[in-house]
Amino acid sequence: MKRMKISMSSSPVKEADVGQLEPAASTIQRVVAVIDIGATAMRMAVAEIHAGAKVRMLDQLVQPVQLGKEAFETRRLSRKSTERVVSVLSQYQRVLREYGIEGTSDIRVVGTSAVREASNRLAFADRVYTATGLHVEPIDEAEVNRITYMGITPQLLANAELSNGKAMVLEVGGGSTEVLIVRSGNVLASNSFRLGSLRMLQAIDLARAGVDRRRALLENHINRTLNQLSDFVRGDSQLNLVAVGGDIRLATRLIVDDWQPGELAVMPTKSLTELTDTVLKMGDDEIVKRFDASFIEAETLGPALLAYAMLAKQFRLEHVYVSDTNLREGLLKDIAVGGSWTAEFRNQIVRSALSLGRRFHFDEMHARSVAELARKLFDQLRSEHLLDNRHEVILHVAALLHEIGMQINVRSHHKHSLYIIKYSELFGLSRSELLQVGLIARYYRRAPPQPSHTDYMSLDRETRVIVNKLASILRLATALDDTRTSRIREIECQTDGKRLMIHVPGVRDVSLEQIAMKQQAGLFRDVFGLSVVLRAGET
Repeated sequence: MKRMKISMSSSPVKEADVGQLEPAASTIQRVVAVIDIGATAMRMAVAEIHAGAKVRMLDQLVQPVQLGKEAFETRRLSRKSTERVVSVLSQYQRVLREYGIEGTSDIRVVGTSAVREASNRLAFADRVYTATGLHVEPIDEAEVNRITYMGITPQLLANAELSNGKAMVLEVGGGSTEVLIVRSGNVLASNSFRLGSLRMLQAIDLARAGVDRRRALLENHINRTLNQLSDFVRGDSQLNLVAVGGDIRLATRLIVDDWQPGELAVMPTKSLTELTDTVLKMGDDEIVKRFDASFIEAETLGPALLAYAMLAKQFRLEHVYVSDTNLREGLLKDIAVGGSWTAEFRNQIVRSALSLGRRFHFDEMHARSVAELARKLFDQLRSEHLLDNRHEVILHVAALLHEIGMQINVRSHHKHSLYIIKYSELFGLSRSELLQVGLIARYYRRAPPQPSHTDYMSLDRETRVIVNKLASILRLATALDDTRTSRIREIECQTDGKRLMIHVPGVRDVSLEQIAMKQQAGLFRDVFGLSVVLRAGET
């Protein structure tokens, strides 16, 4: 792949000569674009979406910005930087018009750690919208991990060593390091660490370190995160490292001659270490000239490569796998599938929830029964709640974890469940989605949502309605397994405009569940305007 230097001019520059991500289909359904506002650069990818959710890349552009330096030091984005972003976006929009993209519905704009961490991110997003009509979406760690998982999984499963082994998928970015621990295609854990190349450079600048001490300071900074990573990984099984990110991709192209797009490259740790030693002794201008790198890459290359090399040594790895997948390709694929969560991704979220529940010694049999009943209620009541499959996953997770607070206090466990879920890490769920899960679990019993409940009132009206709908369904599901015997497995729901009739085939006596249903059905009636009647089925 031919690399092109990035100029400091005001015109967008092509990032690379690009081909297609997937074989082109016969029918183009739409042309779309994704724009990634990062810590050091704004990158845009334009692609065709073909039938069968196939993606064909048309163009990639990149322009430098300085958001990370500001956000990580002052936690604010300056007016100058904001106007720089507006200017670049306006340039990108002119390019997009050449591809026939006139409106904003076919453009997704995301902001990573620099935008996410800025205290004035709302004012920043408002200014961008006022000037361009584009919505900037601060993308959190959970969404980045989801996109990374979607992109990396086919490559992991295609590799004999990685498909059956344990792998750490890791990207050292400008502001943070994102980590996925994967075994046989299943996510064991995910986390984000405040280790980034720009953060490291800022620490060195603050220390006013000379050339001789720069490496020592970088190593000290990295070692603190390595200790956290070692605790995070746990286990004694053999670990492979799969590196993701622009800096490691550049290094791989310099070291590995026959790297094919879409395939994992194998980089010897010795070669990575030697290149790192060389880069750390060079200035930015020299890196640009010698390695045909951009100025953006030259600035962050040394710290990032040092982090990858030290990590490989920490785990005594002879080689590192490198993936060419990136955030923009993942976002394009996400658009192609309509943003839906695949069955496998859903399973990964559920596994993460079960793992959290087991840490708090939850009643797993009861939790699984309630979750399955909630799923069936959700499916049979689609015409009433009008929610999509993502909400079913949120309901399912809330059902699994609705009693997780029992470990802290039985009497007020629903409140403790909210706290635990809200501050936990569940793979694939954003902070906003975790709050929804926690609130649904919190409202599975006792008082319904109140204006005095701070977390609930922090939601917008649409999300509050969603929480109400899902919490009311969860209450019905818990009533159906009130005996904690899992004896009710199948249900049949019918509505007549005034009532929801729930029939339980194969169960002759549901008197205990009927008592529980009378206590739990009030919220459902308030939300949907339907009273609930539970009836035994015929044997």
